[in-house]
Amino acid sequence: MDKEYVLQVAETAKNQLLATTPMNVVLSWGVEKFIATVFKEMPALKFNVNGRLFKGFVVVALNGSDYYEIYLMNYQETKCVTDEAFFDQVGEIIDKAIESGTNKAEYEQFCRQQRYKLLMG
Repeated sequence: MDKEYVLQVAETAKNQLLATTPMNVVLSWGVEKFIATVFKEMPALKFNVNGRLFKGFVVVALNGSDYYEIYLMNYQETKCVTDEAFFDQVGEIIDKAIESGTNKAEYEQFCRQQRYKLLMG
């Protein structure tokens, strides 16, 4: 696969993710090291996360149908979260998978507890 194409797709995916996802949400993931790569023969963006629900790598790969596929990878497994995400859905899908989960009330309670710990020591 052409290196320039892989770099272009990864940069576009990163820019779309950062433009469509609130910065406080992205920061809550503990993101490190955005990397352009090829994953399952698709150009992709890979980055390390340290979320509440998942710690490891997130891979956002562009498939032949112009959808993003999102994978979670750690030392135990590689899991496909979705194989059909539009660019403006990627951040929300990643957040549910690695940080906030599907129970909004439970996550809000967790956030309140974390704020309390930060403020009270």
